[in-house]
Amino acid sequence: MLFLLLIGVSGLAQAFELKAEKVTGNVYALIGSIDARTYENYGLNDNLGFVVTPKGVVLIDSGASFQGAKIVAAAIAKVTDKPVRWVINTGSQDHRWLGNEYFVAKGAQVIALKRTAATQREYASQELDMLRPVLKDHLDGTVPAYAAKPIEGDHATLDLGGVRMELHWFGDAHFPGDVVLWLPEQKVLFSGDLIFVDRILGVLPSSRVVSWRQAFHVAEKLNPTYIVPGHGEVCDLAKARRDTGDYLDWLVTEVGRAVTNWEPIGDAVARLGNAPQFAYLKHYDTLHRANINHTYLQLESR
Repeated sequence: MLFLLLIGVSGLAQAFELKAEKVTGNVYALIGSIDARTYENYGLNDNLGFVVTPKGVVLIDSGASFQGAKIVAAAIAKVTDKPVRWVINTGSQDHRWLGNEYFVAKGAQVIALKRTAATQREYASQELDMLRPVLKDHLDGTVPAYAAKPIEGDHATLDLGGVRMELHWFGDAHFPGDVVLWLPEQKVLFSGDLIFVDRILGVLPSSRVVSWRQAFHVAEKLNPTYIVPGHGEVCDLAKARRDTGDYLDWLVTEVGRAVTNWEPIGDAVARLGNAPQFAYLKHYDTLHRANINHTYLQLESR
């Protein structure tokens, strides 16, 4: 009997949870894994965040599923008993928005630019199909929920609970329609998938590497004191430049030169596949060569 009790206690101790990390004032980050989506982490392998206002909580991104959103809500509840009243989506990749429905059912309003919502609709079925074999029953209850009134244009100024926030689309990045959320008074940038630190970024077929690079350099002009990146630990601008900006510069410049010189793609990948200045980033060994390949194909098609 004691053995069974110990197993039960151990199982509870190992239950997955997110921990809120105070960034500054009433601004918090929820730091997810920088490894792959797994059944155990509910697909929460990205960073989310929230702001506690006098009138309720503003959640920045909602997780990859209905079940994962419950974990997000539990983490927020350890900080405040205020309800989540607004959910801002910075992107269209699964773990940025497929938890929306959980919060909508509790009365929250989803906020997104029209271009972000459009990409969510385009990729929703594909993302659910990719998550299903990984999350299994942890995907139960997940239904795509979109902003009821997506915002036209590339920029929006919001006043949520008395806190000023700005949504900015500086260019398509990891996915089309990726945006950043800027809190000018707190000097906090929630970058979504514009910025990866501690791990190498991934250039996907859906990514737009040239505009991603341009968007990063526009965003850095905000001169944030704190950055909550899409992946990795809360950081400053210097680290964001080192882990994302420099890598995007290198990809576009070096792969661009290969394309201009008509170097065959296989030769370019072989020649550029060893970039030791970025080898410190996690997943370098598995993603770097694929990033060169995808960048080459994108630049060649321009």
